[in-house]
Amino acid sequence: QVQLVESGGGLVQAGDSLRLSCAASGRTFSSYAMGWFRQAPGKERDFVAAINWSGSTTYYAGSVKGRFTISRDNAKNTVYLQMNNLKPEDTAVYYCAARAGVSVYYTRGQYNYWGQGTQVTVSS
Repeated sequence: QVQLVESGGGLVQAGDSLRLSCAASGRTFSSYAMGWFRQAPGKERDFVAAINWSGSTTYYAGSVKGRFTISRDNAKNTVYLQMNNLKPEDTAVYYCAARAGVSVYYTRGQYNYWGQGTQVTVSS
């Protein structure tokens, strides 16, 4: 089974940057598509960004496009989410997710492995 652990969350001011990391277990990381989702208190878990198995293609939610960048380092079994120009509305618990496949995936139901989440809080 694939296990995922997020890190890098914290408290920042509006306009600041933050980079989240998601470390995956095993030695088959390069065969998995990866994604980032976020969930604010009392709300549904929403899609943020996705990347295919090789890192050649990415996909973003409209609310973060141009500010966030997803990337992966298969040699380190790690996926990243670089978040720039953070806004208070970005405040949420951020989760990484994984599934076997050759495409990019952008709904919760398309992923079968999830991390525990890391809190990101952006003050105004």
